[in-house]
Amino acid sequence: MSDATTWPEPLDAATPETEAKTPKDLAKTDYSVSAGFSARLSGLGLSLAFSSYQSGLLYMVGVKPDGGVNIHQMAFPRPMGLHRHGAHGLSLAADDQILHLQNVLDPQERVNTLFDAAFMPRQSEFTGQLDLHDLGVDESGNSIFVNTRYNCLATPDTRHSFREVWRPPFISALVDEDRCHLNGLAMQDGQPRYVTAVSRSDTIDGWRDRRADGGIVINVETGDIVCDGLSMPHSPRLHGGRLWLLNSGHGELGTVEFDEDSKGRFQPHVFCPGFARGLSLHGRYAFVGLSKPRYKRFEGLAEADSAPWCGVQIIDLETKTCVDWLRINGATSELYDLELLHGHLCPMAAAPGSPEAANLITTPKPA
Repeated sequence: MSDATTWPEPLDAATPETEAKTPKDLAKTDYSVSAGFSARLSGLGLSLAFSSYQSGLLYMVGVKPDGGVNIHQMAFPRPMGLHRHGAHGLSLAADDQILHLQNVLDPQERVNTLFDAAFMPRQSEFTGQLDLHDLGVDESGNSIFVNTRYNCLATPDTRHSFREVWRPPFISALVDEDRCHLNGLAMQDGQPRYVTAVSRSDTIDGWRDRRADGGIVINVETGDIVCDGLSMPHSPRLHGGRLWLLNSGHGELGTVEFDEDSKGRFQPHVFCPGFARGLSLHGRYAFVGLSKPRYKRFEGLAEADSAPWCGVQIIDLETKTCVDWLRINGATSELYDLELLHGHLCPMAAAPGSPEAANLITTPKPA
């Protein structure tokens, strides 16, 4: 891959951002990582991406050829849910649209002699501002997204803003009222399997009064509530034959343990010091995103004797301990979703309308 296109130098972890590289209000954000963070990513053969609607940035964290940590940032409108699919795809819920990015590099190619993956915008589906949360792609290649504003799972429509796919049984109508704050989606075999919601409320904004212990997990196939009593649950994920999720209001990573009647109870495994949101699992490791709580909105939730922080923790599921971490200090204090990028050590992404997207031109290889 030619590096005729020259882009700004990547931002090193633990190096403060400058106003030339970031918006003015984010200029005081800096990063630090544990001593083994880069070696951990290299050893696992992966990098990670996470989104922050607060900063308006998609972050891609990887390892440079010299072993240092690299953090690539790209501005997107209100980035939320992320979904890795196929050999090259990465989709992003971004305000009023779903963006589908594709890595355009072959294994031996590099951009600027550094990036071994370049996720470029290739398709967009406009939905309008639906407060998009988690995102998936079904077995037919169709986007499935959590339409929080309308309390349902939905898919884009060629004529209208969206087409309803599924709605919790306790939601009586398809209305423009965030009633239960549906947020998380777990896909299985190309189909939506479980969702999380902050409550089972059927009145406008009713979920806000149930944040402490009204959270639920719903089986999409049956419509049954399989777990309740949670505090603002997020990020349900199926891994190793188990349903994992984040009991966000308590900072807990855990599993739903099912009995013979398919009724589940939440079993916490690890406490994480922050509002846990954004989860991806690989083998024995869980990558957990952490945010600082917005206390005026989340007041009254359980607190541990630890100051909350923003960043990513790598949890060893066998020892139930944090083995490595990336910490964000400063203006950026809230993350949303996290996705692992297997097979790529130093990725980058480009947004529609950016010089990067305009100038990197690729063509298919001859058959």
